[in-house]
Amino acid sequence: MSKSPLDAFFIGRATAEAVIDRIEETVTDALSALGKFDAEQREQIRTFVESILEKAEQQKGTVTTEDADISPDDLQETIDNLRAEIAQLKSELQQFKDK
Repeated sequence: MSKSPLDAFFIGRATAEAVIDRIEETVTDALSALGKFDAEQREQIRTFVESILEKAEQQKGTVTTEDADISPDDLQETIDNLRAEIAQLKSELQQFKDK
């Protein structure tokens, strides 16, 4: 009769240890997947930024000297349009982040 409570204690202890091991494995796997996802997203953003910078350089190279003769009014209008586009993109990015 004294063996039964002792056996139950060790079975309970072994069960608890097995459950804790499974929880540790699950948490570790989840954190690993999250880290992998984060790294992939950062890489995609880096690639995206690089492609934008390449396109900007290509477009900059195609500008001729005739295009450089812009009146100050046209230049201010272009700057205002770019600022409006930047504000719109910031708004869209914020909405994307909030999702």
